[in-house]
Amino acid sequence: MKRLWAPWRMEYILGKKPGHCIFCAGPDEQEDEKNYILYRDRLCYVIMNIYPYNNGHVMVIPYQHVEDLESLPDETLAEMMVLARESCAIIREASRPRGFNVGMNVGAAAGAGIKEHLHLHIVPRWENDTNFMAVMDDTRVMPQHLRESYGLLLPGFRELAAKRGVAG
Repeated sequence: MKRLWAPWRMEYILGKKPGHCIFCAGPDEQEDEKNYILYRDRLCYVIMNIYPYNNGHVMVIPYQHVEDLESLPDETLAEMMVLARESCAIIREASRPRGFNVGMNVGAAAGAGIKEHLHLHIVPRWENDTNFMAVMDDTRVMPQHLRESYGLLLPGFRELAAKRGVAG
């Protein structure tokens, strides 16, 4: 079995948690660049994961604060999947990954870090994207800064916003 190690995520796991839902607060702040929000649609938005498993790791998040799939209307679920498809296409064009891990961790028992607000992860993958650092030193080499990844993906999401006729 192969594993995708992300030991730097311990900062998030063990760190102090805010008293509010970050997935609700971020869009409300209207500071998309600061919050790494790439795209806003009617029912969902796309954001960079600030504790990524790999460069270009984004999440599709419904504005509606729910913790399970059964609580979302069909229209929101459909928009999540369309945005997942569009996100993969934008990431593929921008950084040429060889594949993607796409999925949700629903509930704490399934590994959800923020179990109160459902979200869909999209993790770009390249062949041999792990190296000796993770094995020897519990360290992951991230060749691209989060701000650089954001800048690389933003033009594609702006183009999507124009195509779909939404604010972005």
